[in-house]
Amino acid sequence: MTKAEQFAKKRKRRLVIRTIVLIALLAAVVFAIATKKSEKVLAIGDEAPDFEIVDLEGNKHRLSEYKGQGVFLNFWGSWCGPCKTEMPFMEKQSKEFKGKGVHILALNIKDTRLKAETFRDQYKLTFPIAQDKDESILRAYNVIPLPTTILIDPDGIIVDIITTGMDEEEIRQAMESIQPE
Repeated sequence: MTKAEQFAKKRKRRLVIRTIVLIALLAAVVFAIATKKSEKVLAIGDEAPDFEIVDLEGNKHRLSEYKGQGVFLNFWGSWCGPCKTEMPFMEKQSKEFKGKGVHILALNIKDTRLKAETFRDQYKLTFPIAQDKDESILRAYNVIPLPTTILIDPDGIIVDIITTGMDEEEIRQAMESIQPE
């Protein structure tokens, strides 16, 4: 076999291998697209998905049990700078709105129980704090950045989704917006 024939044979073999790899990659992409579950992204005006969770004190909280009241649902982590900044403001406003039908429910993400308790104690937080250990609530609400706060009105409807840290005035205004009449 001449060098030209050997070169042509190698070239043909490379072309076949490249074609097979390209077909395999294309098939993987088509399979991924075809089998991907379409996740509903929550939006303002949607009904808030119900959930049940146990707080650090051992008390159960079911979102549907807050019907008729506003819920300030906050997703946070102890390692999140804006979360640390807004927590004292949330605590102050939770006391201001106590008895006015607005409740804060804070869901900790990715911390150990000890870290969550230490954070709670450090900031002297008195509102319910629970850990979304399996992140099922985080996924149900399509939360990506922390902090994220979902404002839920007395009818269980999402009225705002806030994906940044808030100052005290913003928290007060948010709580007023979900206060029952």
